Amino acid sequence: MQLDIFEDSREVMLRNDAVDALERRDASAALQACERLAREYPADESLPALRVLSGYIEAAERARHDVLRDHEALRGARQLLQETVRSAAQRTFGDLGAAAWLTASWQELARRGGSLAFDGRYPHDHAAALWLRAGAWENAAQAVATIESWRRIPVPLAWMAEARLHLVGLRATWPLLAELGWLSPALLEEVAQRSPDPLLPQLVRGFEANFEATPTSGGETSSLRWFAAWVLTERPGLREHLALAQASQHSAPEQAMRLLAELLGLERQGRHADIVARRKLLRDLQPSLYAAYMKSR
Repeated sequence: MQLDIFEDSREVMLRNDAVDALERRDASAALQACERLAREYPADESLPALRVLSGYIEAAERARHDVLRDHEALRGARQLLQETVRSAAQRTFGDLGAAAWLTASWQELARRGGSLAFDGRYPHDHAAALWLRAGAWENAAQAVATIESWRRIPVPLAWMAEARLHLVGLRATWPLLAELGWLSPALLEEVAQRSPDPLLPQLVRGFEANFEATPTSGGETSSLRWFAAWVLTERPGLREHLALAQASQHSAPEQAMRLLAELLGLERQGRHADIVARRKLLRDLQPSLYAAYMKSR
């Protein structure tokens, strides 16, 4: 069968017209381009996704100044964007292109939901989470700062840690990462996976491969709750940064990290008797951590 090059070029041209209008976020032009494509090539496989995106930006333009007044409304808008619209964008622009195209939509949704307070029943439906999706790190940090006692609540603490990794870097974020590990190891792992600094996930992998905690009287076993303390056995130069972590629940992992920070300070001062006493405390608290610490002694 002979390929009709001109006919094929016409279909590509009409499809590109729609894509170009979407890239400019021109809803009217995108809808008109979809209509032309549908009239001439109703079976074009790109049409469903193009129509979803065109309809979405048209609706978003109409709702631009509408404030989302409850978490259910924000959740519905987020799920539409996260599932239906993102899938259509990926089919149209590819994964990287879709992520870039969706940024403006995440920003707009964050603005529309900016007046909603944090509600633990809706952990994904707060402006801070949406600003993070948009890569707007400063906006995300500002949104978290409006949450009362955010540093004591795992989800907003994770949001702030992720924002600060981008804003100030890994070294300055260690106090928040330590606190997050004590409160929610699962969230710490998620933040580490998205870290812009490859050292953080690298250290997490090293911890998981090399550290096997023995159970303590408090029931703490092998988890990222011990991560901050273990990091000091690998990177003692981080002592001053990790020592800035605020007091949390005084768990065994927190006590171990503070004990290690104290030990490293005593070693600098050459206070042998105090070192011996603190080492015994560390060994009694967590033998596996004591062994990791003693490897380099």
